[in-house]
Amino acid sequence: MLLGIKLGLTAAVAVRLYKLQIEEAEQYRILADDNQINTRVISPVRGEIFDRNGDPLAVNYLNYRVVVTREQIKNPDETLNSLRELIQLSEKDILRIKKEMRQRSAFIPILVKEHLSWEEFSRINLNAPALPGVQADVGWTRFYPHEELLGHSIGYVSSVTEKDREKNRGVDNDPLLMLPDFQIGKNGIEFAVDKKLRGVAGRSHIEVNALGRVIRELKREEAQAGAKINLTLDLKLQEYAMKRMKDESAGAVVMDVRNGDILALISAPSYNPNSFVRGISHREWNSLLENDHRPLVNKATAGLYPPGSTFKMIVALAALKHGVVTPEETVFCNGKFQLGTQTFHCWKRPGHGSMNLKNSIKNSCDVYFYEIAGRLGIEKIIQMANDFGLGVDTPIDLPNVQAGLMPTKEWKRQ
Repeated sequence: MLLGIKLGLTAAVAVRLYKLQIEEAEQYRILADDNQINTRVISPVRGEIFDRNGDPLAVNYLNYRVVVTREQIKNPDETLNSLRELIQLSEKDILRIKKEMRQRSAFIPILVKEHLSWEEFSRINLNAPALPGVQADVGWTRFYPHEELLGHSIGYVSSVTEKDREKNRGVDNDPLLMLPDFQIGKNGIEFAVDKKLRGVAGRSHIEVNALGRVIRELKREEAQAGAKINLTLDLKLQEYAMKRMKDESAGAVVMDVRNGDILALISAPSYNPNSFVRGISHREWNSLLENDHRPLVNKATAGLYPPGSTFKMIVALAALKHGVVTPEETVFCNGKFQLGTQTFHCWKRPGHGSMNLKNSIKNSCDVYFYEIAGRLGIEKIIQMANDFGLGVDTPIDLPNVQAGLMPTKEWKRQ
């Protein structure tokens, strides 16, 4: 009887071995091959921005989030429904996630939700074994502690769009741009020195099984944090200048004339860059667009304005350079200047009388400058204006800087 039982058990083992090694060998070979080595990109911490005295202008704080990887989940609908029982997901969120699943490669993680509360983050972690392909993660998000005060000069970061990826494809090919939660500079200093601030991606080489679950980490290359940037701006001076603006629509720049350092750069009214980091609401966006004071325009760098009487200094310097007038020479101002059939009036209708260069600037005499401008000719005036940076591109590290316009004869004819 015992011998029969032993023979029966041996036969059962033999049959099972035959099925595993012969009949089902191909299936298990495929599963074994699916135990593969995957490489995950590790996002670096974005470099922080400080003023000239070391006061923080743009910093980072912890951001709890959850992502899904499509190649590791069998049924996306079932997985998303399970997630909805753990965290709040709207229909709009679901549609967005499904759209990204269709458009992006299966191995690229897709952001489900970020800025989770600690309770939500804990629920995801507790249920992680039952949710293959779902990963709770901790990253960093940008924060601007001074809000509207530095909106235009510092700018803001926002999520990478498909347009951003297309623009950088073949030029930069930075793997960070494929991460679902990665943000890049979209305006201001954040945009101008984005590559320095974003850092260098790290890599984690992991072994995953056929279900997509992580078996072990084989190798890890840590990410390199972005560079810390110190600006020439003075936070206290910036704050003082902004308070002086009050509710005006205006721009101001304070420069150290000894070395060209920009100490304050103001555009009022401003906007809160933190709104763009999390995704600005339609209501807030429309309120910015509909504001007649144009808070989205950096008036200090992107606004174009007629210079008025400040341009008289350019004309005076050009006249001195080319010898068409001396500092002591006088021009009589009777309150008007005739050019062809057109009469141009001085701001002081009775006139200023005899004016030399110093007094003409002191009194802002229009007739004096009409006279010496006529002697100079437009070309010499344009040359001096260009030497002062008017009408030419300004080498300032901010986007959308306008060069301004110096009208030429050709421009006038056109």
